[in-house]
Amino acid sequence: MINFRKATYDDHRAIAQLHALSWQRTYRGMLKDEFLDQHVEQERLEAWQERLSQADENRLVWLAEKENELVGFVCVFANHDPIFGAFIDNLHVHPDLKRQGIGAKLIHEAAAWACAQTAHTPLYLWVLEKNHNARQFYEQIGAVNHESLILNAVYVANTVELRYVWENAETIVHLAAKI
Repeated sequence: MINFRKATYDDHRAIAQLHALSWQRTYRGMLKDEFLDQHVEQERLEAWQERLSQADENRLVWLAEKENELVGFVCVFANHDPIFGAFIDNLHVHPDLKRQGIGAKLIHEAAAWACAQTAHTPLYLWVLEKNHNARQFYEQIGAVNHESLILNAVYVANTVELRYVWENAETIVHLAAKI
């Protein structure tokens, strides 16, 4: 049975570990191997430690746990962009537990929370172009590819990222509930 709850600062290590594992398994060939093999765990630990050390009423980090072990999480920011609305910054499910509805439940909760913050809010996220499974999932729950950017950062080179948009987060609330 999967249990869901809001994250606390004490969850930062588990979130960082799952986040790093997800990137290592999903983004091989999309992100630099050196980053995935040598730096991602520390980078994600520092990022989540910083993020969860500060309260933010415009942020929700929602966890999925199975037998008290973290198996998924979503992070969403309400009112993030004046045009695109709420921003799903992260949605990760343990690689061994994908396609079991955990991601759908997490994104459903994120969208419902965003709607409660601002009615009829749009919602968006960024996804790597080569992440076909994620893109298919987002399209299945009503997302539309709005634009693309070429990323050039320390851990990526010439990687295309796509902005997926839902004109109204309520779309996800209804469609994700059916998955």
